[in-house]
Amino acid sequence: MELAVADVTNKRLKPSVEDNGTTQTDSEVAKTVEEETAVATLTSEQMELEIANILEKINRFTNLKVSELLESGKSMLKELSNEFEERIILIHKEQMEKWQEEIKELRLLDTSNEEADGLLLNAKYLLQNVRGES
Repeated sequence: MELAVADVTNKRLKPSVEDNGTTQTDSEVAKTVEEETAVATLTSEQMELEIANILEKINRFTNLKVSELLESGKSMLKELSNEFEERIILIHKEQMEKWQEEIKELRLLDTSNEEADGLLLNAKYLLQNVRGES
């Protein structure tokens, strides 16, 4: 294809006379550009709609699923906290009962030791009196 420069300052190339049959006119080129722009606009609008749908799904998921998960997690933690508290109270109660039982046993042992000490003191006193009389 031969091109001749019509005007150097305009910088537009004109097709030569031999190429008139195979080249497009300015109106055809403009029409093609408009069609391509329209297709790009439609594609762009479709992309925007798809993006909007995805964003809507994200919002729905966040509002429904994440909120649901947070609420169920909170309730599970609350139940677990209540069970933990009950278990700690039960362990404390059992330990207190064990220690109270140990205190009772120690008091009984102390009482028995005091009685034994009293008997030994009486026996010692009696033995000293028997030796002193003989």
